Amino acid sequence: MSVRHLLAAAMLGDFGQATPSAAHALVQPVAVSSYTLTAGRLWSLVAALLGLVGVVIGGLAMARSAGRIGTGTRGRGAIVALAAGLAAAVIGGLVVAGADGGPGTGGGIVGGFVAVVVGLIAMVLGGLGLARSRRAG
Repeated sequence: MSVRHLLAAAMLGDFGQATPSAAHALVQPVAVSSYTLTAGRLWSLVAALLGLVGVVIGGLAMARSAGRIGTGTRGRGAIVALAAGLAAAVIGGLVVAGADGGPGTGGGIVGGFVAVVVGLIAMVLGGLGLARSRRAG
């Protein structure tokens, strides 16, 4: 039923046929544009960026040699990568758990999964960098 029919039925008082259609229309989710920044998309974006920072810092901690920089700097970078990766994975997991619909509904579920994966990668790199700094020291 179109909006024009619903309005005409409401004006004429013919709610017998219009009510189930109107109730069905109210239950339907609102279409979200792919460019709309919803709360779920924002949190998944923040988590993914935090995980990306953790991956970069963890990669730098792995790439530095013990003789050139020293063990203290690499150890701190590895710990920061571990913390950033853990935060990204937790926030991404919360976004995925709280998403109402699938991809494209505005819940941020795709970004949440990306944040979990990137966060886990940052945690692995941070753990490897921390183990390397402990061995070198």
